Amino acid sequence: MIWLVLALGVLLTGLTGIPVGVGLGLTGLTILHFFAGGSSSLAVITIWNTFNDFLLSAIPMFIFMGEILLASGVSKKLYEAASPLFRRVPGGLLHTNIAVCTIFGAVSGASTSTAAAVGAVAYPELKQRGYDRAVVVGTLAAGGTLGLLIPPSLALLIYGATQGVSIGKLFLAGILPGLLLAASFMVVILVMALRNPEISPREAVRTPFLRIVTGLLRIWPIAILIFAVLGTIYLGIATPTEAASLGVVSSIVIGFTWGNLTLRKLLHAFRDATIVFGTLGVVLVGALILSQAISILGVPTHVMAGIGALDVSPYTVFALVVIVYLVLGCFFDGISLMLMTLPVVFPVLTGLGFDPIWLGVMITLMIEIGMLTPPVGLNLFVLVAVTRGEVNLGRAAFATLPFWLVMTGAIVLFTLFPGIVTILPQIL
Repeated sequence: MIWLVLALGVLLTGLTGIPVGVGLGLTGLTILHFFAGGSSSLAVITIWNTFNDFLLSAIPMFIFMGEILLASGVSKKLYEAASPLFRRVPGGLLHTNIAVCTIFGAVSGASTSTAAAVGAVAYPELKQRGYDRAVVVGTLAAGGTLGLLIPPSLALLIYGATQGVSIGKLFLAGILPGLLLAASFMVVILVMALRNPEISPREAVRTPFLRIVTGLLRIWPIAILIFAVLGTIYLGIATPTEAASLGVVSSIVIGFTWGNLTLRKLLHAFRDATIVFGTLGVVLVGALILSQAISILGVPTHVMAGIGALDVSPYTVFALVVIVYLVLGCFFDGISLMLMTLPVVFPVLTGLGFDPIWLGVMITLMIEIGMLTPPVGLNLFVLVAVTRGEVNLGRAAFATLPFWLVMTGAIVLFTLFPGIVTILPQIL
């Protein structure tokens, strides 16, 4: 009966358009009231304790930092600096899309922010140069997903904060997979350009090497920001929350001195960050209520017992989890999907022996795939809006298919060779 309530709750949330947080919360309260002896008050205690956690306050700070960078025009300077590197390579500035998304992802931590910031600069530029518009959108949507994996990742931060996993180790674990994915995306672009040169016109202009180096040196403030956020965590100088606060201060200073940030834009960034965190907070509240209900009734224990009775391998269970994520990713945004599923997925998979650090990266990768999957692929919607309808959702989704396949293949690769994910946390 409990499983029926859970299934109906998720189904109705997806089909009726109820806000995800509200749907999860109502499902959890229903379970607590009718199946746990009317212990709804426990949900309130759980919410209070979680939102008073010092670690959780890093989330709004990272969101605010990303909005500041988005408002200050930093992405344009990054794009101008990186463009000369790839102009004569097959695929040209399409490679720049991936490179800049990788760098911007290392300071923003969010997928949609990365896609929007880089897309707003890159799409008009590449359209003017005669690049295939759908392919441009496909590379930007794929590159934007790197913002969820390359630290400081909002998804990894939420995963660590809610499941009690070291955020510093999660950030370290995301570096190699993120860079490997970025390199794989560039290989895909290279192959596409060699097979169909019309998608990316070759430029005859050769940029002097000294000018390329000079251009790259001009983005030195980004290195300072990355160190302020990530270096202080890795060196043990600051907690994630302190590093997030330092990142906000640094991004404000850089925005005013190096970018085009104004007081008005800063206030708008604060407003937008408040709206984003408010939306995320509702989802988090609903997920906490549902998690409390599931924990009280021992649902993960029952699942583990059921798996033991079936006598299937842990990897078979993980494969089923991957399929569930790929399907649900068609209907829920990434963070909501993660918060909705972690109460069951985390204890079951860690109980089967999977490393919680590795699992965090894998779940983040799975929800990244959902960012490219219609009908609710948020990166696709963001970039369709950036193009002002010149590239529709169908064309955008088709253009991301090669990158979608690469990301799906990465799940298999990191499962066969988990050391790719865990080696940095183990060494450092």
